Amino acid sequence: MWIDLYTRCWNDAAMLGFFFRHYDGLVQRYIVFDDGSTDASLDILASNPKVEIRRMPEGEDCESRIISSHAVVDTCWTESRGLADWVIVTDIDEHLYHPEMKAYLAEREREGVTIIPSLGYQMLSEEFPQPGLLLCESLTRGAPFLAASKLNIFSPGAIQATRFGLGRHTADPIGDVVAPARDELRLLHYKYLGFERTQRRHEEYLTRQRKNDLKRGLGYQYSWTRDELALIWSAMAAQLVDVREPYRLEREDGAAPLWWEPFRRSD
Repeated sequence: MWIDLYTRCWNDAAMLGFFFRHYDGLVQRYIVFDDGSTDASLDILASNPKVEIRRMPEGEDCESRIISSHAVVDTCWTESRGLADWVIVTDIDEHLYHPEMKAYLAEREREGVTIIPSLGYQMLSEEFPQPGLLLCESLTRGAPFLAASKLNIFSPGAIQATRFGLGRHTADPIGDVVAPARDELRLLHYKYLGFERTQRRHEEYLTRQRKNDLKRGLGYQYSWTRDELALIWSAMAAQLVDVREPYRLEREDGAAPLWWEPFRRSD
């Protein structure tokens, strides 16, 4: 099974060790679009023999960092057609999790599944984790968050276009689109690791927002005040569950179906 992984990087030195520790046993090739890192990220990336470092293209909207990078994410994976069985399109703080990942993917491939949406969790820790940890085993409590349920892995040969929404929170794929009968894959989003670090990271990202990002409210969370972040943090902390337990998230009556429901294979 050959898997290519596509991601973006900007000053992610603190997270890259966790990222590679999580994916190295699964991924054969990483294609990393660096967006002008000034920390140790480039050295760390270069030290992994599976990594191809590329410069982030300017994209279609030079006045919006988010829209420009979205255009790259939506199409970069097409070069893996005819080469990879699966592609992963993810962020460095997003860890796909299944207790038997390789066996799970092999079984879905045998069933003819071509997209595997993952159920999202916002992972939270009061302190930033110590280096050397495998986060999916050492930091396993997160808040179920349906908006963080994304299409991070799919078959490049079967999918013609992903048509991701901004942030990849939705997708409208076309091609031979078949989703699993049941949702078993988890997406562990390790964004909220240490309150002080998270606040600093938001402030750093805010300095990178461009005219159209600010005008359209894209990346609005980067402008949260310390008190606003504290409220969000407390709300998440009250919802933490063990991600290895069945996914439970109360949905309002009449809530729209999950975007991938029409693509499910029959059990």
